[in-house]
Amino acid sequence: MRSITLGHYLPGNSLLHKLDPRVKLLSLLILIVALFLVKTFLGFLLFAAFMLIIFASSRLPWRYFLRGLRPILYIVLFTLILHFLFTEGGQVYWRWGPITIEEAGVYLGAFMTLRLVLLVITTLLVTLTTSPIAFADGIEFLLRPFRRLGIPGHEIAMMMTIALRFIPTLIEESDKIRKAQMARGADFETGNILRRARNLVPLLVPLFVSAFRRADELAVAMEARCYRGGENRTKLRELHTRPLDYFGIITVTGLVLAIVLTGV
Repeated sequence: MRSITLGHYLPGNSLLHKLDPRVKLLSLLILIVALFLVKTFLGFLLFAAFMLIIFASSRLPWRYFLRGLRPILYIVLFTLILHFLFTEGGQVYWRWGPITIEEAGVYLGAFMTLRLVLLVITTLLVTLTTSPIAFADGIEFLLRPFRRLGIPGHEIAMMMTIALRFIPTLIEESDKIRKAQMARGADFETGNILRRARNLVPLLVPLFVSAFRRADELAVAMEARCYRGGENRTKLRELHTRPLDYFGIITVTGLVLAIVLTGV
């Protein structure tokens, strides 16, 4: 579980770190839309080349970044197997009784896998280079127009930020509980799926208790500091857009328009 890097923030001085969080969040939404508009492997190749350039400019460590892709390995394998076995059409590559792997299944499985991996990479680039406070400020600003509809932008931004902030904490806590239970004789690695699921009970119960205790302590701390939501609340650092931010959003928009117009 230590391989999960979602919610971590790596301080830096790169161009991506310096971008306005509002620009990064908007760019993330635009890139996600672009991923679902891609129709060919050439489009994914162009998208991957663009993300590689962005990653190089972020100066993030390769090992730390690639470690964040490990948790989706099982999801990728599950996606491939589903498409290999249940998508029919085209040339038959392998047959064993009623089970066949055909050309359409291989193509669609590889296509969906690339989309999933690029989606995770794009999200990681934003979370790794944006501090939790800046992330909350960016979400709150983007949700501000929906205030007239009764949507509490500040509260939603605060909840999302707290959730992201506590992902690494809960992972570390679960690792400690797991080692403590293994020292007491618990076995989490042997047996069938049902037995492993039952063996997780000594891990999940203390983890839930710890999570509720941390939530209660956080609520008490916020009340002690007179936190009352976003009403009349000032900020230590105001967000300001710069030429670099305009260049970033124009570049991302240009990529999406290129994908749409060329039909790749």
